[in-house]
Amino acid sequence: MEVSEETEIGSEGLRKRITQKGVSWKTPFPGDEVEVHYSVHVQHGPYLNSSSEGTAFKFKLGQGEVIKGLDEGIGTMKIREKAIFTVPPDLAYGEVGSEPLIPPNSTLIFDVELVSWNTITDITGDGGILKKMTRDGEGWATPKDADEVFVKYSMLQDGTVLSNSNEGVEFSLTNGFLCPAMSIAVKTMRKGEKAELSVKFSYGFTQNGSGITGIGGDIPCNSDLIIHLELVSWKSVIDVTGDKKVLKKILKAGEGFDHPNEGSVAKVMYIGKLEDGTVFERKGSNEEPFEYMCFEEQINEGLDRAIMTMRKGEQAAVTVSSNVVHGNETVGMVSPDSVLLYEVELINFTKEKPFWKMDTNEKIEACEMKKHDGNLLFKAGKFQRASKKYEKASKYVEFDHSFNEDEKSQANALRLSCNLNNAACKLKLGENLQASRLCTKVLELDPLNVKALFRRSQVYLRISELEKAEADIKRALTIDPDNRDVKLEYKKLKEKKKEYAGYEAAIFSNMISRMV
Repeated sequence: MEVSEETEIGSEGLRKRITQKGVSWKTPFPGDEVEVHYSVHVQHGPYLNSSSEGTAFKFKLGQGEVIKGLDEGIGTMKIREKAIFTVPPDLAYGEVGSEPLIPPNSTLIFDVELVSWNTITDITGDGGILKKMTRDGEGWATPKDADEVFVKYSMLQDGTVLSNSNEGVEFSLTNGFLCPAMSIAVKTMRKGEKAELSVKFSYGFTQNGSGITGIGGDIPCNSDLIIHLELVSWKSVIDVTGDKKVLKKILKAGEGFDHPNEGSVAKVMYIGKLEDGTVFERKGSNEEPFEYMCFEEQINEGLDRAIMTMRKGEQAAVTVSSNVVHGNETVGMVSPDSVLLYEVELINFTKEKPFWKMDTNEKIEACEMKKHDGNLLFKAGKFQRASKKYEKASKYVEFDHSFNEDEKSQANALRLSCNLNNAACKLKLGENLQASRLCTKVLELDPLNVKALFRRSQVYLRISELEKAEADIKRALTIDPDNRDVKLEYKKLKEKKKEYAGYEAAIFSNMISRMV
């Protein structure tokens, strides 16, 4: 037997001597249900009581179910630890005692073994659902609001089984199942975890498969429930676009942590179905995967976005709202409020070479290619996507410390062109502040750039900064007096100034008439 030196717990005289070390670093918390073996006697007196042979004594820690000294002492113990506690009268039965066995002002000696404990958590914060973990789960992850869980359960009221599923049942946490308490509790559980739920009537069930209805129905409104719940597994559901228009349910987890991005070459196989089960599209196989470049409008946009969240080897079910279907042959096959269902596997993918790993020639070539892609998208009226292409293109040549003189000249020209084209996209999208900033970046590098002055003047006209607009237009005309577009912009400016002058005169006249 390993015996430690006696130590004092707290400041009221409680002493503890460990006779057998525990097997863990954890100790129970107030509210946890503990199981102990114990024996107790009055100091220098006979034994009074002990736990029954082979049966542990159970109580909730810190709830006043045992004397204060025992509550405090057991709270310091580890699993399978054995200890002797010397409990002074003030932490036991005090001046009164508990006659005839315990005289007044008695010091008690407890010999205790902590057999186990179950953590009890008030998961709603109002006592509505108390969860007692009866088997620990695996890992650290727990289901999220949109996930689909597979559970086994039994629901009891006053010892009578109301509903159970030993084979297990799958349901979406978005829709819930049988009882609000189940959906709330399962989101605190880990895979394989078992728990016992004590459920107040306000969190009681509403309906189950056998037709039993909840509060206000066949079950009295003051009924409390006991639910034995096991989280067998779950499937993660990801809101890809953040607006629930593209949802991805993971059927088989992939490898690693990396996933494709814009420009990656992905190898996939998938089947697309309508809601009635009709297959409208089938691409790739294990032997010959379908290969495409991500975010280049080669497949349905919603499916494309979902694939860019997947890992190598991942299998998923993707639900795409029909209003996310753009430029796809299925547009005429679906109604505005229907959805497309895809079963997809990402077999492999190759990401673009990152710009910091490129040599100078590769950076310039990549910039030219992205700029070309942006030009095609701009001509097709896809200004948001074109803008992203120009932004990506400019990044390849933004840091030019490694370029030689000829390459610097090419890089500067490309950067100017990408920023100007991006400014045109921002003007089309109504993003005036961003357009102005891009033009200013060009002018910092090339103060005589007429296109940048012209486009920035367009921004100033839109936001009624007429003086700034006039300064840019006059400067552009000084540089290029015959520029037709700038002359037309100057004409617009004059007309707008005239409108403002008339508007100000009307306001002033109104003010004078009121004063008279």
